[in-house]
Amino acid sequence: MMELSKKQIELLRLLAANIDEPLTIRELQDRLDLSSPSLVHHHILQLEKKKYIWRNPNNPHDYKILNDPERLLCYVNLYGMATCGPDGKLLSGEPTDRIPLSPKILSFNIEDAFLVKASGDSMEPEIHAGDFIIGKIQPQAENGEKIVCTLNKGVIVKKYFKKNKEILLNSLNPEYPPIRVTKNDDFYIAGVVKGVICNHTHP
Repeated sequence: MMELSKKQIELLRLLAANIDEPLTIRELQDRLDLSSPSLVHHHILQLEKKKYIWRNPNNPHDYKILNDPERLLCYVNLYGMATCGPDGKLLSGEPTDRIPLSPKILSFNIEDAFLVKASGDSMEPEIHAGDFIIGKIQPQAENGEKIVCTLNKGVIVKKYFKKNKEILLNSLNPEYPPIRVTKNDDFYIAGVVKGVICNHTHP
């Protein structure tokens, strides 16, 4: 098969992930961060020319993926729960591994995805030790969202709450008391939890 550009790979993944409910040209333009609809058309024509897709000339929403996009492996960085970068931030450190994920299981751009492997039981029953946590990179969170964060150079997963200037980090396991973040703490949000891949053995 002919080589694809980065945007064409992204477009092919979007087309494959939304084949049951095709996105409009405008939606594709927004997802791909392109400046005009004509650029979307250009990349679609290139995918067609390179034999990655087939399109029904009478219905633009009727198309087939000719080359399995799962061969275009999406590797997501896996970070350790006990390791941080030199500045105390999780994502500035070196990943411990790169794990292949299907773009179909994500509700956001795979370039913003990262993984951590859970440890301990503070987030049970939703997250168990050994599970892979899918995070979306972003430095802010809404109240009630689960986050992956660093607190005084330690990596933790908690439920985030902020009222006025006070930040509380809650566990789901009631045996663990809330953590109150003070102005003297080194606190940084790496991202919000978007999914969990079960990797533990149920008792």
